[in-house]
Amino acid sequence: MFGLPEWTIGVGAILVLVTVLQVVYARLVPPEYRRRRWKGEQLQASDDMQIRLAELEEVKQRLAELEERVDFAERLLAKQREAGRLGPS
Repeated sequence: MFGLPEWTIGVGAILVLVTVLQVVYARLVPPEYRRRRWKGEQLQASDDMQIRLAELEEVKQRLAELEERVDFAERLLAKQREAGRLGPS
C-alpha cells in the first residue's frame, strides 16, 4: 500500500494511539496532580475531602444504629407472634 511495508502501518497506528492517549491524559488529569505524581510526593486530601469523609463516617455509624434497632424490633415482633401462637400459659 503506497509502496510502504505492511509493518509501517501498524507502527504508525501505535504511534497515533499513544499520542492520542497522551493528549487525553494531559486534558483530563489536573496539572498539579501530574507534577506531584512525577516528583513522587503524596497528595494531601483537601479540607473538603476531609469534611466529606467525616460525614460519611457519621452516616455509617447512624446506619449501624438503625440496623440494630430494626433487628431489635424484629425480635420483639417475633416474640409477640410466638406468644400469640402458643396462647396464654
